[in-house]
Order: sequence, then C-alpha cells, then structure tokens
Amino acid sequence: MAKVGYARISTDGQDVALQVDALKAAGCERIFTETASGAQRDRPELARALDYMRKGDVLVVWKLDRLARSMKQLIETIELLDGEGIGFQSVTEAMDTTTPGGRLLFHICGALAEFERGIIRERTAAGLAAARAQGRTGGAKRKLDETAKREARALLAIPESTAKSVAERFGVSVATLYREIPKARSVSP
Repeated sequence: MAKVGYARISTDGQDVALQVDALKAAGCERIFTETASGAQRDRPELARALDYMRKGDVLVVWKLDRLARSMKQLIETIELLDGEGIGFQSVTEAMDTTTPGGRLLFHICGALAEFERGIIRERTAAGLAAARAQGRTGGAKRKLDETAKREARALLAIPESTAKSVAERFGVSVATLYREIPKARSVSP
C-alpha cells in the first residue's frame, strides 16, 4: 500500500509548501502538485496521480477542498477511487475511507448531499408550480411576440430578405430568429 499525495493551489500567487509538508508528514511516498481552480474539472496532475496509483494505494489530500469544489464532486471522485480499489484520506478533516469508521462517515456525507439535492429539487418544483398558478412560466421572456413573428415571417418570404437583415430589424440575433421561427433557417443568412 502506497500513500500518494495530491496538493492543489488555485493561483500562482499561493504557496503549495504547507500542503506538501503535511502530506510528507502523513507518509506520502509521492506527491503530485497542481495550480488549478477547484471548479476546473480538467486537472492533469490529479489524472497523473490516479494513473500512477494501483489497487490498495491511498490518495491523501491536505483538505477536502483541495480535491473537490462541491460535495457532489467529492462523492463522485471518492466513488471513482473506491471502484479502483484506492483508499482516500484527508489530513485536516481526518477522513479515511480505508477504515470502517471512515467509510461510514463518507456514506453519511453522501446521504446528506443526496438529501440536500432532493430538497433543492422539491423547492424548485414548488416554486415553478407557484409561478404557474400565478400565470407565469419559467424561462426567459420571448424576444419576439406573435405580431413580430408574423411580420418577420412576411419579411422572410420576400426573396431579397436575409435572416440577418430580418434579425437586425427586430433587434435580435440570427440564432434567436432561428429559434423563434425555425423556417427562417431556409433563408440565407
């Protein structure tokens, strides 16, 4: 079993030394460091660390937020590790999925995150239902009302008209014109 460290800083102005020292103290044999935003999904050094690791190894981070930006992203990443037979440890939060207690804590966190997503879905559905009951519908307000659409269709029927000129006339983009009047695609831009 090898311990492999992953340290991440968000900007070049930050220093990764504190994380590296903590990972060395935790017994990491190899440490991968990276400068990347936590929101960024593409992290080459994390991918290299995961490629380097084998079944039975443990990925160690200084803090949970160094690995993932959200609980959902953290759970997905740890489930990916688990599927490969790789353990996970966070030095600061003392989370360790290589122990029964650590796995329990992880599953509790996962259940709480799933519960939170369910509550958000319920609130969103209730808000949309309340808006519909008041006569409002979701989404952005249409750029072209029915009168403008009829006028735009008439203009598009003129052979000299282009989708671009009609869109400009109504102060919308050509993409909006295509979305509002799908047949406008057959007219030259």
